Amino acid sequence: MSAPPDRVRSFLFEQLDIRGAWVQLGAAWREMTAGRNYPDPVLELLGQLAGVTTLITANLKQAGRLTFQLRGDGDVSLLVMDCDEQLRLRGMARATQTVTAGSLPALLGDGALTLTLDTADMRQPYQSHVPLQGETLAAVFEHYLAQSEQAPTRLWLAANRETAAGLFLQALPGAAARDADGWNRVQILADTVQTDELLGLGAIKLIERLFPEEDVRVYDPRPVSYHCPYDPAKIHSMLRSVGQVECRPSSPSRARSGCTTISATTSTCWMRPR
Repeated sequence: MSAPPDRVRSFLFEQLDIRGAWVQLGAAWREMTAGRNYPDPVLELLGQLAGVTTLITANLKQAGRLTFQLRGDGDVSLLVMDCDEQLRLRGMARATQTVTAGSLPALLGDGALTLTLDTADMRQPYQSHVPLQGETLAAVFEHYLAQSEQAPTRLWLAANRETAAGLFLQALPGAAARDADGWNRVQILADTVQTDELLGLGAIKLIERLFPEEDVRVYDPRPVSYHCPYDPAKIHSMLRSVGQVECRPSSPSRARSGCTTISATTSTCWMRPR
């Protein structure tokens, strides 16, 4: 029987100096997307972003709030996901209703990935902007993490209307010296994972199925939740970071003027009424 959704678990290949993490979102993901009516390609991308944002936030060296924005000039113009140190998620997408399935470049067009990290000891949040490089969302984040952390990283992400899930692997410093073939071997094994396994199996069963011969220590799970309190100050801050063009309402009936009165059903949970 699979583990309950809405959990993230870290693990370590003790003989290889390779770390990993698994996430599966169920109720939290469905609550985030309830009433949004996203087309399937948009929902899949947003679910994958929810998974990778949770994985990265759970593995931060110093606890903090992490926000990712992907902007483009394609049919999917904006994806945003925010996760705090308690692994409370909220997110949104902006896209046309006629969007069809395709690669990430086909959906977003030319665009960029923006990371915003805010921790308790920072005077102001740290931001990083990089161009989108990769045919999939997983590839974009693999490239970003390999560059920013100077460590080989792999990701496997999946999402449907019920569940969002992900698997993260990263070689730690000295992994090659510990086992010259270890990173290559673990990647090959993980590449066999199927979408239904990511979405349906719990962490222990998935690890046992993918890495039956490896010595893996699995750490206690951490709960993940959907959290979107009504906070006008944070609404205004978020909307300023998104920009006026993205905030513009799709019709006069959905907003009176400016970003601060956008209809909740067409934008993020930040605008939902109390």
